[in-house]
Amino acid sequence: MELCGHATLAAAHTLFSTDLVNSNTVEFATLSGILTAKKVPYVKTMNDSNSQNGEAQECYFIELDFPAAPTADLNFSEVSLILKALGVSSVVDMKITTTCEDIFVVLPSAKSVADLQPKFDEMKKCPGRRGIIVSGLAPPESGFDFYSRFFCPKFGVNEVITRWF
Repeated sequence: MELCGHATLAAAHTLFSTDLVNSNTVEFATLSGILTAKKVPYVKTMNDSNSQNGEAQECYFIELDFPAAPTADLNFSEVSLILKALGVSSVVDMKITTTCEDIFVVLPSAKSVADLQPKFDEMKKCPGRRGIIVSGLAPPESGFDFYSRFFCPKFGVNEVITRWF
């Protein structure tokens, strides 16, 4: 596999949490290039919902800096197939990666991403070798930058479900 973000995140967490590295940055050499994991400290306060006993706790996030995948435009007939498979009529942007041929679709909102009910049999007819990534801008009050879903029925996995807390 060229890159597995979940495994990289888990490896970075292990390295940082067990003090196996004396740095706030770790670089992983992947088949897709260098992937950098950065430990970003923050302090949980008693106002945070996850705070225990109202005490401040030192915590950290891990930021992953993924290598950029070059993209290309799709032609009209390809776009039509994808819109039909996703069951949507409008998109903000749509590209295909030139490396692993994933389709990347940006929808108008996070709600449109969450409400999506794709037709997996139709997705199998879409261009690309692997899957379709659908993303949309998250509402400011959510605390997230964007919502994203990944569909891969060509490999027998209708949806890869990821939960970030």
